[in-house]
Amino acid sequence: MITRQLKTITLQRGAKQPSTNFKCFHSLKHGHQKFDKNPQRIILPINRSMLDTVHKKHPFQTLEIFRTHLQSDFLNNIDEVTIAIALKACCGDQKPGCQIHGFAVTSGFISYMTVSNSLMNMYCKSGQFNKALCIFKNLSNPDIVSWNTILSGFQKSEDALCFALEMHLRGVVFDAVTYTTVLAFCLDHEGFLFGLQLHSLIVKFGLDNEVFVGNALITMYSRWWHLGEARRVFDEMQNKDLVSWNAMLSGYTQEGNYGLEAIRAFIEMVRQGIRLDHVSFTSAISACGHEGNLGVGKQIHGLSLKMGYGNHVSVANVLMSTYSKCDVASDAKLVFDRMHDRNVISWTTMISLSEEDAVSLFCQMRLDGVYPNEVTFIGLLHAISIKKFVKEGRTIHGFCIKTNFVSELNVCNSLVTMYAKFESMQESKKVFEELNYKEIISWNALISGYAQNGLPQVAFHTFFLAIKESKPNQYTFGSVLSAIGAAEDISLKHGQRCHSHIIKYGLDTDPIVCAALLDMYAKRGSISESQRVFDETSERREIAWTAIISAYARHGDYESVMIWFKKMENEGIRPDSITFLSILTGCGRKGMVDMGRQLFDSMIPGGPVLSVLQSLLGACRIHGNVEMGERVANVLLEMEPKESGSYVLMSNLYAEKGDWEKVAKIRKGMREKGVKKEVGFSWVDVDIDGLHGFSSGDQSHPKSKEIFRMAECLGSEMKYLREKKREGQINGNVILYRTEILENLNMGD
Repeated sequence: MITRQLKTITLQRGAKQPSTNFKCFHSLKHGHQKFDKNPQRIILPINRSMLDTVHKKHPFQTLEIFRTHLQSDFLNNIDEVTIAIALKACCGDQKPGCQIHGFAVTSGFISYMTVSNSLMNMYCKSGQFNKALCIFKNLSNPDIVSWNTILSGFQKSEDALCFALEMHLRGVVFDAVTYTTVLAFCLDHEGFLFGLQLHSLIVKFGLDNEVFVGNALITMYSRWWHLGEARRVFDEMQNKDLVSWNAMLSGYTQEGNYGLEAIRAFIEMVRQGIRLDHVSFTSAISACGHEGNLGVGKQIHGLSLKMGYGNHVSVANVLMSTYSKCDVASDAKLVFDRMHDRNVISWTTMISLSEEDAVSLFCQMRLDGVYPNEVTFIGLLHAISIKKFVKEGRTIHGFCIKTNFVSELNVCNSLVTMYAKFESMQESKKVFEELNYKEIISWNALISGYAQNGLPQVAFHTFFLAIKESKPNQYTFGSVLSAIGAAEDISLKHGQRCHSHIIKYGLDTDPIVCAALLDMYAKRGSISESQRVFDETSERREIAWTAIISAYARHGDYESVMIWFKKMENEGIRPDSITFLSILTGCGRKGMVDMGRQLFDSMIPGGPVLSVLQSLLGACRIHGNVEMGERVANVLLEMEPKESGSYVLMSNLYAEKGDWEKVAKIRKGMREKGVKKEVGFSWVDVDIDGLHGFSSGDQSHPKSKEIFRMAECLGSEMKYLREKKREGQINGNVILYRTEILENLNMGD
């Protein structure tokens, strides 16, 4: 193909040597055909009839008129304009186009520039660009329409920009169509720099007042997120059409952070009486979704219905998306139900919104004759994973194999995640291993699956396999740190090793990674490291505050929990359910009943989650509130009847109140329901010997006698210090006492 020269040749340079790819091009002499010299030419009746059907968008009738005329041998009533109209009516269909081409050659009409240009346009639209280029090369005097036609036919922006450069070097004077076409090809960074040069020439030659050129400039700048420059072009345009406004609206919406500006621009369009279309509504409603502005979104929805665009498929699709973002799924469903025509985006959006009905919606979609795409399966598999529809998940997997959607990497990644949610890591790994190409998202899905299914060692091993093949991202480290934090049988050194990798990859400032690091250190007993990570976090989002508060709660430092909660409030950050759990636990431990009640009453929509209620039940036990404890316990047992923690907490509450009859009743209920109290299991990380695990009363360790003696000595020391603290007599005798303990321990070695 054409060699790119944009790095070394600019539009301001003079022509030195023509590109070898264009040696066969003839120089432009600005010749004109006889038809061009006769502006008062009479329009033939056949041309009127054909143009009328073309304007009414009836191309088949146009071609039928032309065919009938040829069969009637009325050749005297046909001119080059007739041929051009017939070629336009082909609409990119090369079969009739080739027949007309043959007729143009045999009849001599091929010599007319109008016919040659129309032929090139037809071949470009039909995907036969080489045939169009062949006609162009044979032109002795191509005009600007010829050059523009070939320019618009390129598929690759690189080739189009090189061709535009060749035009400039050959002295072809660009018109508004040329600039508009070339600006549309300025897609990559070098293309954008090329577009900046074009903008200079546009201003130089006074074409900046052309509406089409201004619109193309707005689109180019918006595509490269230079919305300030796009707005300047827009404001300086003397004449603006609907495309100008829509280009500015789309630019604001696509950037994502200019939702408010998009809404204001739309309101200004309405004030100025600009005729709105589906593009205007789509952009404005999308901006409301980005901003979470449900009120304005509903007003624009009402306006779209009033103007007849409410049921337009693209408007309806973005309405569904906006209502979803604003947590009004019921309104999204109403929009879907009222749609006359639904495309794959409509169905996919609805499937993603309705987890419970996702499978039935997918079946309805197929019955409606709409073929799913990659995004459809991603949304469907996500819904199936959340609801744990195992049978349906396997069926959809089979459908993906049958339709070859398993060749789509994102679909396979969703399958890996789905089987992990089904607690079937063998199936998950099988899908992973069958991937032809594994990117980091695929590895993340597998690592996360192992971590969530209580296989931290495998997750950790998979992590190191992953970083050998792919560059890890924040989600990779988030998953592996979660696995290390949850697994006492993995040494903290491996967590520190991951920390060094995080610094190496420059992810130590990422909020997700920082929160995962902080949480990992806290779970592994290193609260000082957790605090250090938090202090070094430059961007403290909600996740970081939640992690540090949870860290102190996990270590029983409820005074620090309350201190950090106050700091969090002062920063204007609202706590989530996990933070609520830590704070409520802190309130329970510190006896702050009123504050605990206030926090509990301000719970997030949907009510308190299991862990928060367990925390409240624990507080009831501490303060001996049997009545409230019973109410909370009843709710907990309805939510999770197999969860042993609720039974144990309530049993302990009754025991402390001396109600042994109810204690026995709870224990009996646990046995009947098959609920077993989990045995506490702890790990000790010893530098020399590695990790050692033990549980209550466990004597399986080869050094169990020494361990029990150590525990007994430590218990004695703690008891002694507690008594002395009460008497206020802690002094140098403590040191002597500790020396005696050490001597006793050495005797046992």
